[in-house]
Amino acid sequence: MKVIIDGEAVDFELGETVLEVAQRVGRSIPTLCHEKRLDPVGACRMCLVEVQGQRRLQPSCTWKATEGAVITTQSQRIDTHRQVLLSMYVADHAVDDQGLPKQRGVGNQLRDQVLEYGTGPQLPQLPLRRAVREHDANPYIHFDAEACVLCAACVRYCDEVEAVNAIALVERGGRTTIGTADQQGLLDSSCELCGGCIAVCPTGAMTERPSLGIPPAPEPIRSTCNFCGVGCQVDLHVTDGRLTRVTSPPPGTTVNDGNLCVKGRFASEFVHHPDRLQTPMVRRNGVLEPTTWEDALQTAAKGLLGVKRRHGADALGFVSSSRCTGEENYLMQKLARAAFGTNNCHQCAAT
Repeated sequence: MKVIIDGEAVDFELGETVLEVAQRVGRSIPTLCHEKRLDPVGACRMCLVEVQGQRRLQPSCTWKATEGAVITTQSQRIDTHRQVLLSMYVADHAVDDQGLPKQRGVGNQLRDQVLEYGTGPQLPQLPLRRAVREHDANPYIHFDAEACVLCAACVRYCDEVEAVNAIALVERGGRTTIGTADQQGLLDSSCELCGGCIAVCPTGAMTERPSLGIPPAPEPIRSTCNFCGVGCQVDLHVTDGRLTRVTSPPPGTTVNDGNLCVKGRFASEFVHHPDRLQTPMVRRNGVLEPTTWEDALQTAAKGLLGVKRRHGADALGFVSSSRCTGEENYLMQKLARAAFGTNNCHQCAAT
């Protein structure tokens, strides 16, 4: 089946949306509320396109491609719609001295789209009427009501991906905001503090509380989370030699599909903790002393061989960590079996 997009015949499969087909052939259609892991809702109206035979512009994220449909993604009518819509968003958004949406968290897609597409008539700034949960004492997730565009991506993620339903759209009209049951803090709700709401927020209204005011690193470093054996991929933001925040890679690119748990996203304080060991230690006369790697390894080998000589190989046991790589865990069991002659090896992820 084929659909005509900007004069080009494009193949599509039954069930695909116009947005999916257009993005596959390189057409640029802006979105705010769309996220690959979530069901499309057409809330932000940034992705409207012209469909021949339809009187109104249609949201490409929800409009299904049909055989022979003629779609236009760029026109004066669409440009005018986007610019007026962006003016309305800016009027209900915190702005900087240049009148642009403030940069927050790891980015503000609304700001980027204003810079790319421009705005229509300048509208007066609306007073903030949304309730702000200043009393929320959770240590990880910060919500800025002034930066929210009510796309509900965070609410939908909490429902559709995490199945937790900790947050919801509350109030009505201009007072609508992101809240919880009885507007209680996240620590008193069903929230798991996974930070997925931060990952899907297009404007930075949801952001990492420990990293407030710290800009994202220009080139995050891809790494593997070391808190369990799943192997989730993480992007480490390092500034001036210090880890400032951990974010998830884009969905669909790694084993964790852009998701992280509370430990993977927030439990990175240990990296710069003053009590963290930075050199090998050997216990002599009951006291741990710094030493070299060569001395530490020789001391460990000597102790293990001494146990084997006195009590036999099966008196030894080797336990590897799920925080190690698969290759490191393989070497641990090889060390147990080949070097010391015992099958007493275990991996903590098995429990």
